[in-house]
Amino acid sequence: MDLHLKEIQVDSELAYEGHFLKVHRDKVRLPDGKESSREYIKHPGAVVVLPVFDDGTVLLERQFRYPLHDVFIEFPAGKIDPGEDPLECAKRELEEETGYTAKEWQFVCTIHNAIAYSDEHLDIFLARGLTAGASKLDEGEFLETFSATVPEMLEWVRAGKITDVKTVIGSFWLEKIAASHWKL
Repeated sequence: MDLHLKEIQVDSELAYEGHFLKVHRDKVRLPDGKESSREYIKHPGAVVVLPVFDDGTVLLERQFRYPLHDVFIEFPAGKIDPGEDPLECAKRELEEETGYTAKEWQFVCTIHNAIAYSDEHLDIFLARGLTAGASKLDEGEFLETFSATVPEMLEWVRAGKITDVKTVIGSFWLEKIAASHWKL
């Protein structure tokens, strides 16, 4: 299937290895037989949590993101540790970042947020039955939590106040779920 579009790896080298990101430089054979190079980031994967309160409002975070030198509105999220089950990671990240735990968990979908230059995937989970607790932020991690309605979030997406792709997609999912258009 789709073999006429497939690129075949001919050679690969590690161009850079950081704390959790690795940059690879591969030589590939294109479908027409010519060769080209591809540089891409290897990422361990991450989870995104859509935490919904009983009244339908949503728990969000505000966090400074260094690459863009700005504060962003986001859903709780985090990197999957080696060998960690994605659902367990989602539960851990929700509690670490916000202090909340959830009674109900549902898998929503997997997204690939940067397919042109990264193999990163994000598994999105819906969390309901929230109970407050104390957050356990990682050292050097600073964020604020707050709640908003789904219509507020959608307006913030429309107005460009929410631009984080996982949060944009999660907002659209929540709109469809709340309207019973999409079932999990």
